[in-house]
Amino acid sequence: MRIGMPLNYSGGFKETVDDLATYEKAGLDIVYVPEAYSFDAVSQMGFIAAKTERLEIASGILQIYTRTPTLTAMTAAGMDFVSDGRFTLGIGASGPQVIEGFHGVPYHAPLGRTREIVDICRQVWRREKVEHSGKHYNIPLPAEQGTGLGKPLKLINHPVRERIPILIAAIGPKNVEMVAEIAEGWEPIFFLPERAGDVWGEPLAAGKAKRDASLPPLDVVAQAPLAIGEGLEDLVDFVRPMVALYVGGMGAKGKNFYNNLARRYGYEAEAEEIQNLYLDGKKDEAAAAVPRDLLEKISLIGTESHVKERLAAMKEAGVTTLNVTPFAGDAPGRAKLIEQVKTLAEDI
Repeated sequence: MRIGMPLNYSGGFKETVDDLATYEKAGLDIVYVPEAYSFDAVSQMGFIAAKTERLEIASGILQIYTRTPTLTAMTAAGMDFVSDGRFTLGIGASGPQVIEGFHGVPYHAPLGRTREIVDICRQVWRREKVEHSGKHYNIPLPAEQGTGLGKPLKLINHPVRERIPILIAAIGPKNVEMVAEIAEGWEPIFFLPERAGDVWGEPLAAGKAKRDASLPPLDVVAQAPLAIGEGLEDLVDFVRPMVALYVGGMGAKGKNFYNNLARRYGYEAEAEEIQNLYLDGKKDEAAAAVPRDLLEKISLIGTESHVKERLAAMKEAGVTTLNVTPFAGDAPGRAKLIEQVKTLAEDI
C-alpha cells in the first residue's frame, strides 16, 4: 500500500510545506491537497511541486462545477509539467451546500458531468482537437449558442503524459460504478473495511466489468486518522466532530450523502440522531452520538498490533493507498508515524 496524507495547514501553509520534505524522507508517497471553500488548491500544489522531489501530488479534490472541462485538463497538464509527472487529478462533485451556497452554480447531474469531463480531459492530454457533443458540455460551442466563430483546438503544449491519473471521490452506488469503469483511482470517505464489500461490492464489480483494458487496476484510496502506541485508544474521539459534521450537517434531510452512507453501514438509528441534533444546532451532542464502534473501524489508532490488524482488514477490502492523518504534535512525530505505518503496511 502507498502511504499518503492530506495537507493540513492550520498552523501555516508554508510551514506545512517545509515539513513535507521531512515526511517525504520518512516514506510518504503522495500528498492530497484539499479545495473546499478555502484557498484554491492549484496555487498550493504548484508551490509543493517546487519544494519536493519525489512526492506525488494530488488534488483532493477539485470540484467539477466551476472550472470548464478544458480548463481542468489544462490545469492538470500544467501541474504534471511543473512536478515532472508527479500529479494526480482528483475530482469530485462536492455537494449543493458548497456549489450553490459558495459558488452560486446549480448543483446538477454530477454523474453525467463527471463522465464527460473525464472524456474531455483525456482528449486534451492526447493533444487531439477537442470535439465533444454531450448532454452537459458541447465543445466547440454550437454556432447558435455563441458567435459561430468557435472551432476545434488542441492543446499548444506537449503534456508530460497523455494519461494523467484521475482520482474520483464517490460514495453513491451509481457514482462508484462509473468510477470503477473509467478512472484510475477511487476515493471513498469513512472507509469501513468490514462493510465495504456489502456497500460497494456490486457497483465496483459492475464498473470493473466495463473497464477499459488499457486502464491500470483501480487504486482504492482510504482515509484514516493514525496514532500508534499504548493507551491511545481515546484519540478516536478527536474524529467525532468531523464525522458529525458530515453525517449530520452536510446537507438537508434526505439530501445528505454521508448520512446515507452511515445508514448503509448499518448505523440507521445513530445517523438519524446525529442529523437531528446537528441540524438543531446541538453540534457537541451530535458528536457525542457518533458510535464509538464506527470511529474505531474507520481509524488506525491503537497499539502496533491493533493497527496492523486494521491495515490487514483494509488490504483485504481492496485498499491500495492509505491517506492518513498522523496524530502527533510536531513534524518529527508525524514523520515517525508515517515511517511506522509504512513499515507495517509493507509487512502485510
